[in-house]
Amino acid sequence: MGKNPGQEEETMGDLSVFFVPIVLFISMFTFLVFAVWFGTRQKERVAFYKSETLRRISESSGEGAKQAIDLLREEERLKRIKAREGVKLGGLINLGVGIALVIFLWFLVGPNVALCGLIPALVGVAMLVYVYYLAAPVE
Repeated sequence: MGKNPGQEEETMGDLSVFFVPIVLFISMFTFLVFAVWFGTRQKERVAFYKSETLRRISESSGEGAKQAIDLLREEERLKRIKAREGVKLGGLINLGVGIALVIFLWFLVGPNVALCGLIPALVGVAMLVYVYYLAAPVE
């Protein structure tokens, strides 16, 4: 018990204030390390199985090599389509954020400051113009 029995309890309370954030911080970064590690291992496995499949198709017959090349072309086309859709989505999100920011700042501060919302809106417009008019078409 000691001379001052109440001080032991207060000391433990003070230590928990320091240990809880430290434990949370360490556990969060440990989780992130494992998540990245498992993600890269999965990507490696997918790439390995894909290369093995293409190798077996190309070795099977003369027609297999043509099928493997067609498969690679189709995957590349799908990757370009996915990237283009991502730019479209990013442009729409930026446009929406810009318009909402203009409206919010207009009512909160005034029309002069509200023009700052045009920055993300114009970035979104630029992304959409690029996707629809300047980018090479997907074949």
